[in-house]
Amino acid sequence: MNYSIDDLKHLMARLRDPDTGCPWDTRQTFSSIVPHTIEEAYEVADAIAQQDYPHLKDELGDLLFQVIFYARMGEEAGHFEFEGIVDHLVRKLIRRHPHVFPEGTLESRVDPDNRPDERWIKESWERIKAEERAQKPALDAPMSRLDGIARTLPAMARAEKLQKRAARHGFDWPDIAPVFDKLHEEIDELKEAWQLSVAGTGDQDAVEDELGDLLFVCVNLARFLKVNPEQALERTNHKFDARFRAIEQVLEQEGRNLDDESLEALDAIWQRVKGVEKKT
Repeated sequence: MNYSIDDLKHLMARLRDPDTGCPWDTRQTFSSIVPHTIEEAYEVADAIAQQDYPHLKDELGDLLFQVIFYARMGEEAGHFEFEGIVDHLVRKLIRRHPHVFPEGTLESRVDPDNRPDERWIKESWERIKAEERAQKPALDAPMSRLDGIARTLPAMARAEKLQKRAARHGFDWPDIAPVFDKLHEEIDELKEAWQLSVAGTGDQDAVEDELGDLLFVCVNLARFLKVNPEQALERTNHKFDARFRAIEQVLEQEGRNLDDESLEALDAIWQRVKGVEKKT
């Protein structure tokens, strides 16, 4: 017999029971769980990157547990229940996919011989999302076309989404050439801010600002090159990790200690490692 989603909800209620539940689980709040949710999402992504599908099943369970945890806390506080989460999600997905559910119901079906093209689908998706944003309760700040982009996204991912949203409304470079120019300009401004900081006539905040501007332009450049900046950086992280480990192995084989080597010696091994990569 396999356990069901109802069993999982019952388990969560038991864990949160103030008298007989788990002390750790009963202490948690929406805010305290957030770091765990982010960590679990990254572990799902890592399992997919490793193509470790048996492990992915386990990680997806951990991520689902986060949803159940929030749902239980929402129910306790009178905000919402798990069933409400599911109902809202299904209704939203039906609404956003008129090319699959033309009558706005789960049972309706599209004519396979009269399906809209991908351009229409994308435009429809963005239009529906814009309508949804407009219907959300107004906050103190005035409405913006950038509303709906989570502020807690990783900075690089948020930069890409901000740029794409602005570009859809005409605020974008005409082509890639001025992006390269801007990249060089930001490098010069960062160098100047750093020099002023070293000389004592500038400050570290200015250096941080200029570095942020440079990274923002790099994301813009990636967008024009049709490269995912997060994936590109992760690819470089992977290369660095593999090459550094290879250096450690070479030194170990030769009976040398990495901490005793000069930078020149380590760079020489680094170049050897790169040479082996090219041959393979």
